[in-house]
Amino acid sequence: MKTTTAATLHPPPRPVPGARDWTDWQPFPDPDRGGMLTAPIGACCYELRNRSNAKLVLFGSASHGAERMSSLLPAPLGSGRRRNMRKRDYVAAHLSDIEYRTRPCTTRDEARAIEAKLKAGNSYEFET
Repeated sequence: MKTTTAATLHPPPRPVPGARDWTDWQPFPDPDRGGMLTAPIGACCYELRNRSNAKLVLFGSASHGAERMSSLLPAPLGSGRRRNMRKRDYVAAHLSDIEYRTRPCTTRDEARAIEAKLKAGNSYEFET
């Protein structure tokens, strides 16, 4: 007879990205195809890379990650008031090759500190 234990009935939960973990890289959503952005609604850091050449494109921090990241595309596809049209145009022109990842943060200050480390430790297409 097989013995059933609590671990058999309720396996341990799978790890979920938390305040200290980066998500896996995922394709940047295409709004023309109904794509959905998965990003924290609170403080976070984010990175974008071009998967066709493996180069890091840009990075940032935000107090409202999902809102800020939705401004990475030019209007009418994106939203927000991002002033750097070169970034928006680059993302739009390379959308099929753009991947992103996010790192949820506890506070905006934590996100800014991580952003500073990203800037100091990596080379990006867009440095700001």
